[in-house]
Amino acid sequence: MNSDFFSACNQMAGLVESSISSLVCTHEGGRTVRMGADGTPTKLIDQVAEDSIMEYLRENPLCSLLISEEAGKVAFDGPEGTLFLDPVDGTFNAVAGIPFYALSLAYATEGIVRKAYVRNLSSGETFTAEKGKFAQCNGKDIRVSTVANLDECALSVYGRKFDPTRVFHLGQKIRRWRLLGASALELCYVGCGRIDGFIDLRGTLRVTDAAAGMLVCSEAGGKVSDMDGRNLSFPEEVTVGRCIVATNGVLHHKVIEYLR
Repeated sequence: MNSDFFSACNQMAGLVESSISSLVCTHEGGRTVRMGADGTPTKLIDQVAEDSIMEYLRENPLCSLLISEEAGKVAFDGPEGTLFLDPVDGTFNAVAGIPFYALSLAYATEGIVRKAYVRNLSSGETFTAEKGKFAQCNGKDIRVSTVANLDECALSVYGRKFDPTRVFHLGQKIRRWRLLGASALELCYVGCGRIDGFIDLRGTLRVTDAAAGMLVCSEAGGKVSDMDGRNLSFPEEVTVGRCIVATNGVLHHKVIEYLR
């Protein structure tokens, strides 16, 4: 990538923040405008945010392929590489006025995510990562927690309605249960030690939701897998969801045991 990825992301984040400012905490922002490429309703706030990114990329192409939650796959006349975009991760929070929603961007080449950027669009807090090099929050290195016992940990756990048993058993063991509503940020929170794990068993998490946050988490010392402890990979397709288990690493095998 010829241009500075993180500088470009900061510019895009500024555009998104400006474009959606009048839609945050409004019924109008939550109005459904169409069905997105991922098969779920696109809200006005999502569309406006994505449009601002698309306009930027047309003038400053950072990649040859964009994969976005709303638009799906879009080709650009830029350098080789794929950009995974979730323009507003945590749409419900944004519309409700809950200050926990984010822009999520991940850059990949040869099927490997190399750089990640997640900004809380409410607070401006920004998480970045580069594979094999660093994970940071607002430019400062971050690290996962060292909590080793389930009865001392705080986990964000999303379960499937038709299979609550695994979540129930795990819930009996953990000390604190947190559901924050924006997966990209929750993965970053694991990375900086604010929570000890993020688990989503619904099978609906897509590459656009998780790609950036996964890199932040893993580069900060965390472990990310499927619910059986195997390496987790996503297809470059927004209609396909996955389950995910991300922890500080120390807790990982214990969490997996309770999910089996």
